[in-house]
Amino acid sequence: MKACRKWYTLAVNEWHIMPVNRWCILAVNHWHIIGCKMTTPAKLLSGGQKKLVMLARLVVQNPQLLLLDEPDNHLDLPAKRNLERLIASYPGCVVIISHDRYLLDEVTSHIAELENGRLTLYPGNYTAYANERALRRLRQQQMYAAQQKEISRIEAAIKRFELWASVVVNERHIRQARARQKMLDRMDKVEKVSEARRMTLEMAGWRGSNKVIELEKVRKTFENGRTIFSGLNLTLWHGERVGLVGPNGAGKSVLLKQLLDPEAISDGQIKIGPSSKIGYYAQEHETLDDDQTLIDAIRLTAPVSRETAVAFLHKFLYTYDQMQQPIGKLSGGERSRLQLARLVLEKPNLLILDEPTNNLDIHSIEVLEETLEEFVGTVLVISHDRYFLDKVVDRVVELRNGRLAEFIGGYTDYLAETADAG
Repeated sequence: MKACRKWYTLAVNEWHIMPVNRWCILAVNHWHIIGCKMTTPAKLLSGGQKKLVMLARLVVQNPQLLLLDEPDNHLDLPAKRNLERLIASYPGCVVIISHDRYLLDEVTSHIAELENGRLTLYPGNYTAYANERALRRLRQQQMYAAQQKEISRIEAAIKRFELWASVVVNERHIRQARARQKMLDRMDKVEKVSEARRMTLEMAGWRGSNKVIELEKVRKTFENGRTIFSGLNLTLWHGERVGLVGPNGAGKSVLLKQLLDPEAISDGQIKIGPSSKIGYYAQEHETLDDDQTLIDAIRLTAPVSRETAVAFLHKFLYTYDQMQQPIGKLSGGERSRLQLARLVLEKPNLLILDEPTNNLDIHSIEVLEETLEEFVGTVLVISHDRYFLDKVVDRVVELRNGRLAEFIGGYTDYLAETADAG
C-alpha cells in the first residue's frame, strides 16, 4: 500500500465489475473524513486515517463475512458514527471484537462472551448482554448456594450412618451411607460463579479551589506559523466532570498540555486554581520512563518501601516478574494501569486525562468509571469512548475549527443537540 490513490482507484475500478451501491459510495465518502490528498503515502497517515483506508478496502470488496478486530481504535467521533452506519446496514455477516460498548450497543444483535475457555452466546446488544449476564450469574450463585447446603446435609448424613455402622455393625446403616454417596456422585454440580480479578483503584481526591481552571482568549500558534486554536474561553468549577471532544487533529491533546504549562501559550491567559494539584494521564504514556522497572517507578512517585510498592502493584494486576521488568516491555493496557497507579500515589484533586480508556479492558474501564464517580475533585477528560463519556461527564466541550462549544450532559445529550443543530 504505497499511497491513498491506490485504494481510491480500487474503489473506482470495482464499479466496473459490480453494481454501484451504497457500500462503495460510503467507502469513497470516507476520504472526505480522512482529508488528505490522494497522493499522500499511507505511511504518513495517522492511525485513524489508516484504519479508514483499511475499512474502505474491505467495503469495496463486499465480502459476505466481515471480521473486524477493534475497528474503532484511533477513530474520532464522526468516524465512529460512520462506522456504525456501515456495520448496521451491511448486508453480510459482521463479527466484531471491540471494547467500545456504545458501538456494541448500536450495531450488534448477539454478544459472544469468551471466558474460562468457554463461549457463551447472548441475544441482543451490549446492554442486554450485561443485564442478562448479571441475572444468569445471580441465579447461578443462588443455585450454587442451595446445592452446597444440600451437599453439606448429605455429607453429614453419610458421616452419621458410617459412624453408626462402625459402632453397631449394622448393614442397614452401611447401605444408607452408600445410597447417599451415590446420590452425591450422580448430582449435576453447579459451578461457583467466578469473578474476573479486577484492579483496585482508589483515588479519593480532596476539596481545593472553587474555580479550578479558567481560560481567557487562549491562542496557540506553532513555530511554523500554524494557529491550531484561538480565542478560547472556558471555566471549570470544583466537582465538575467535563469531556473534551472533537475531530482528530483539532488540538485537544495540545490544549491539555497547555494546562500543564500555561506560560507556553501564544496569547491569552490560563489560570489554575491555587489549591489545585494536577494529575495528568498522557495518551501516549510519555510520562513513563521505559528504562525504569515498575517498582522503581512507584518508589520514585511516592516514598514507599519495596515491599509496599510490590503490594501496591499487585492491586493493579501485575505479577512479581512484571514488576522487576523495564516498563518498555509492558503492553499498552499494562502501561495504562501503571499510569493510573501513579495517579493514585500523586493524590491530585484535578485530573487531566487524555484518552484514559485506550488499551484498557472493559472490567478496568468500569473500575475507572466507578472511581471517577466517587472522586472528590474535578475531571477534564479527552475520550472517544462514548459509553464512558455518558457514564462519567456532566458537560461536554467540543473543540472544532479552533473554537470551543459547550453542551450540558453526557455524550448522548451532546449528540442529540448537535444532530438537531446539523
